[in-house]
Amino acid sequence: MNTPFHTLAKEGLPLLDHQWYNKLIYGDNLAVMQHLIHDLDLAGKVTLIYIDPPFATGEAFRVSTHRTATISMPATSEIAYQDFKFGTDYINFLKDRLILLRELLSDEGTIYVHIGVRISHYVRLLMDEIFGFDNFISEITRIKCNPKNFKRRSFGNIKDTILVYSKTKNYVWNEPRIPYTKEEIERLFPKVDAQGRRYTTTPLHAPGETSKGSTGQPWRGLKPPEGRHWRYPPHILDELDRQGLIEWSSTGNPRKKLYADEVISRGKLAQDVWEFKDPPRPKYPTEKNLEMLKLIVATSSRPGDIVLDAFCGSGTTLLAAELLGRKWIGIDNSSRAIHIALERLRSLSHKKRPPAPYEVLALQNNCLTP
Repeated sequence: MNTPFHTLAKEGLPLLDHQWYNKLIYGDNLAVMQHLIHDLDLAGKVTLIYIDPPFATGEAFRVSTHRTATISMPATSEIAYQDFKFGTDYINFLKDRLILLRELLSDEGTIYVHIGVRISHYVRLLMDEIFGFDNFISEITRIKCNPKNFKRRSFGNIKDTILVYSKTKNYVWNEPRIPYTKEEIERLFPKVDAQGRRYTTTPLHAPGETSKGSTGQPWRGLKPPEGRHWRYPPHILDELDRQGLIEWSSTGNPRKKLYADEVISRGKLAQDVWEFKDPPRPKYPTEKNLEMLKLIVATSSRPGDIVLDAFCGSGTTLLAAELLGRKWIGIDNSSRAIHIALERLRSLSHKKRPPAPYEVLALQNNCLTP
């Protein structure tokens, strides 16, 4: 089979024939995805897709002209990419690509579309049409920056949106958890014991009467409140008290101690409002928070699954996938983005675990302005 790509660089240790190379591809993602489907047989093989397409802002985004990686590609300019599509042109541009993304997605797959608030309602209608109303999972509000204290004739915009859809109901879902903040720990666990451990207390009884059995009987001369029963039988309550895990109030009301260090290690369940702010000194105009992408990759894929970003920009999705042991494909039609993504991937070589082998490719008939 004649490959539609030519190789610009290969990184990492050599692999045996027919083994997987991760792919950073320079070219129009519409044409690239068609080749991934028809020439590389990747239809239905991708478990997770994250895209951060243009937001229809009407802006040209610029970066420094300092070269960040040395590969045989056209010279870069100060413009990283242009976001000049509006209205029907924008919708058709995105629709054509979402149709191919759905074809690449596996039956266990999930797609995350990161989009601005001005256009998100139109994109959600597109997602309903292409992926199905019933396959909607979440609409995440992402806090992207601190409030801007300047006058404007609108409320300050500090958020954008991530739309999450699946291809079927059988999608990969690894329960997502995020760390508690210091402020949350102090609020949720306001008490401190003699050893300096933070804790709170919870009731030892639960709703529902138990007329039969030991949990409905008095313990230490105390009956559970009316309409409730003890959470534990008397011998367990005695053991908890012996271990110092019951706190008695001045009025003789027992409550169970719950220590922060025994709870927070798992983190808290992620909700649909995220505070993952943009990097303060990004290498690329639309660079996203690495921890946010790691949460997405960890939630909706497994080690060894393929993760695809068709608007990969500075390569944050690829780094997240690499760090979590996933296979990855990144596509962008900005040579500047490819250089920056390559620099960031190469920086992993200085870590304890260098990146898995990957190749930098371009379409054979690449005629786009980089």
